Amino acid sequence: MRRTLSEGIRLSDEQKKQIASEIKAFYLDVRGEEIGIIEEQQLIDLFCEHLGPIIYNKALDDSMRWLKERVDDMEVDYYLLYKNVR
Repeated sequence: MRRTLSEGIRLSDEQKKQIASEIKAFYLDVRGEEIGIIEEQQLIDLFCEHLGPIIYNKALDDSMRWLKERVDDMEVDYYLLYKNVR
C-alpha cells in the first residue's frame, strides 16, 4: 500500500516553494542540472514521506529527554527544601 504525503509531514505552500527553490539550486550548483517543477515536487514528497516521520520521532525523543531532565531537576530541588530534623 502506497502512503501519501498527507500521512507524512504537511508543509504550507510557502514552505514547499522555499524547499523547491533550494532543491532546484542544489541540483544546479552541485550537479549542474536543471530540474523541473514535477521533479521538485516528487523530491519534496519523497523526503516528507520517508524522512518526515524519522525527523518527527527524533524531535519527540529529544523533547522527552529534555522533559525528563527538567523533572529530575525538580526532584532534586524538592528534596533540597527538606529541613534537617533533630
